[in-house]
Amino acid sequence: MLLQKRDYFAMNIPRLQHNTQRHITMCTRAKPQAGDKGFVSKGLGILEWSGKVVPQGLLVSGVKEGWRQAWKLMVQELAPQDTSGSYIRQSYSFTAKSSEIKNEAGRYHLYLGNACPWCHRVLLAYVLRGFNQGVVSFTQLGSDPTKARRGGWIFTQQDPDPVWGAQDLWEVYDLAFPGWQGRCTAPLLVDKTEGRIISNESKDIVGFLDGFKLHGLNQITFRPQELSAEIDSLCEKIYKNVNNGVYRSGFATSQAAYDSAQVSLYNTLDELEARLSQNRFLLGDRFTQADLWLFPTICRFDTIYSGIFRCSQKLIRTDYPNLNAWMKDVWQFKGPENCLQVSDTIDIEAACASYYTSLFPLNPSGIVPSGPRVKGLGLQLPAGRGENSIDSNCFKA
Repeated sequence: MLLQKRDYFAMNIPRLQHNTQRHITMCTRAKPQAGDKGFVSKGLGILEWSGKVVPQGLLVSGVKEGWRQAWKLMVQELAPQDTSGSYIRQSYSFTAKSSEIKNEAGRYHLYLGNACPWCHRVLLAYVLRGFNQGVVSFTQLGSDPTKARRGGWIFTQQDPDPVWGAQDLWEVYDLAFPGWQGRCTAPLLVDKTEGRIISNESKDIVGFLDGFKLHGLNQITFRPQELSAEIDSLCEKIYKNVNNGVYRSGFATSQAAYDSAQVSLYNTLDELEARLSQNRFLLGDRFTQADLWLFPTICRFDTIYSGIFRCSQKLIRTDYPNLNAWMKDVWQFKGPENCLQVSDTIDIEAACASYYTSLFPLNPSGIVPSGPRVKGLGLQLPAGRGENSIDSNCFKA
């Protein structure tokens, strides 16, 4: 028997040596590194090695809660919340009366940001009234919170600050109002002659542009006196439920706050859709401030807000045919050939990139969706709602 066992081992030594060496090689071989062919990252593999120590459910619940609390804290830093988890937009610090504006060409300067819908409404008013850099100048800010010392607005090499030579918008606030500690928001209107801030409230600034009297400007108004009460009421509803409604949806930190914002948002969009089924514009056959208030949100809706702000219950281009046609109608408004047009008031591609990369708590990956842009939204297609001259579609001043 002993001889038989000895002979067996002698016969199989080469195979045993081979298998042992193979096992040692497998155990000591360096782990694949990123860049190696076939490399697959599995993170830290926590679920694999912790399974016998900590139940998976407990581990997942703990990490999930920790992640949520960190996310909630970051969102609150970005967008102040009330106790219910609802976003509360802070009030503006600089407001002024239209009587303070002097009808002097070259005296005033605007700071605007492409991504911001409040800046967009100001630039729309600027374009529709036929302003140019010689009458009221403006700078298009860059959006980069990693370079801005406070807030997110900076100056770029292509569009530097022509008034103070500032590095970012915070420096403009600090130079125009030394020791400034508040928020550094755009739009911002400044008086270059006196070196001071006039207003950072878009409603005020639109009012100033609407009332500015100077030869050469389009003699139109967005707020005719006979419709002022109706315009103010509708603008308030649009601002609360639509303009701010998408932000209240996106920055909500509780399900109840999000659901509430969504109900008021879509109820109001349904109402506006019904209005536009009867009229070319929100208050009849002429463009008013109510249309001006609505346009910046609607042209961003499918591309930006449906994704990053979770407003995907209905889309403009598929569920609101009249709002969709109205959006194209306004986009295609035409003024004099040597002036900016409505289609020049927003770079949708850049705006989309700004939202998805700057609002880190809402999109930690920084990945920008392919989404619809100008072509995908069909903004270049016929609206079928009438001819598109600015002059003939607005009220005369």
